[in-house]
Amino acid sequence: MIIKKPPMGWNTWNTFMGSINEQMVKESADAFISEGLRDAGYQYVVVDDCWSEQNRDPVTDRLVPNHEKFPNGMKALSDYVHSLGLKFGMYSCIGVRTCAGYPGSFDREFLDAETFASWGVDYLKYDGCYFPETTDQENMYHRMGVALENCGRDIVYAVCNGGEADVWTWIRSTGANMFRSTYDIMDNFRSYYDIAMSQKDKFCFSAPNCYNDIDMLTVGIYGNGKIGKLGCTDSEYRQQFVLWCMYNAPLMLGCDIRSMSAATKALVTNRDLIAIDQDDAARPPIWFKHRWNEDLRWAFKHLSKGYALALYNFSDSDSKIQFLFDSVGITVASGLKARLTDIFTGECVGEFRDCFAADVPRHDVKLYRFELVK
Repeated sequence: MIIKKPPMGWNTWNTFMGSINEQMVKESADAFISEGLRDAGYQYVVVDDCWSEQNRDPVTDRLVPNHEKFPNGMKALSDYVHSLGLKFGMYSCIGVRTCAGYPGSFDREFLDAETFASWGVDYLKYDGCYFPETTDQENMYHRMGVALENCGRDIVYAVCNGGEADVWTWIRSTGANMFRSTYDIMDNFRSYYDIAMSQKDKFCFSAPNCYNDIDMLTVGIYGNGKIGKLGCTDSEYRQQFVLWCMYNAPLMLGCDIRSMSAATKALVTNRDLIAIDQDDAARPPIWFKHRWNEDLRWAFKHLSKGYALALYNFSDSDSKIQFLFDSVGITVASGLKARLTDIFTGECVGEFRDCFAADVPRHDVKLYRFELVK
């Protein structure tokens, strides 16, 4: 399976964990249409852990969907998702058991890949729990990579091992299309901030066909999910979403998309912002920080056409953030000016010769299209 852009979709885990069922997934797939997510580029409806029975079929040894949660089985659910012009995703694990204690795919990789293909699965999130200590992760992820490549169906291979074993240094060789390089996200400012900062030296390993996945977004959960009750403000969710887009990270929503707030919907369907995430160049940003306050940072990103500039205020006070063009090689002697357009408002804020400054509220971000002109 070859993918040229980071996948975009929705996953059940962050809000629902094990409280999933067929009706809820169908309603969420419907929301892709009614809330404009499909039109904005979101494709994958992914059912995470806790979907199966506690044991495999005693005769066929195949995985079995939970009869109460998914009474019509996964093929019927997949068909429904496909009927809406969307793609269907599921979850398994390299271990004997999944992270939540359900049957894993250890030593049954080819059987499970065949099963997923027969159900019409388009995306497999493959976790890293409960594997025998006599084996190694690289080999086990390679097993499923080969199995998926020979199952008769194109299936996005989304590796999720929590960033263990320096996964970014070897994962491309396993056939993976994306890989988790972080621990699990929680629904609070400190969690997404720590994750984003931990990845600044790892996005050089991210490129088309194998993207660095910094976990599913918490945008729009507001403390109502299963991954923490603190929640975030709209400005913090905006900051998180911009971080993910500047990193070209997969955009997998984790909120209840059936009941998004107006602010959440406007943010996650902002096409100019999504275009930065989906940019063909797929380059990581250059990071800088204020000389006296490391909580004031800016990132500059080369796009296939032009540039993007993000000013981040991670501090607890409103602050002015100044960006010096010489930091990215644009000197006054070049004779060039920068024309900046606010991504969120569409407003051209002006043309500037050697620097630009903006007032950024606490835990918020300003994001601009940065175009060089004579």
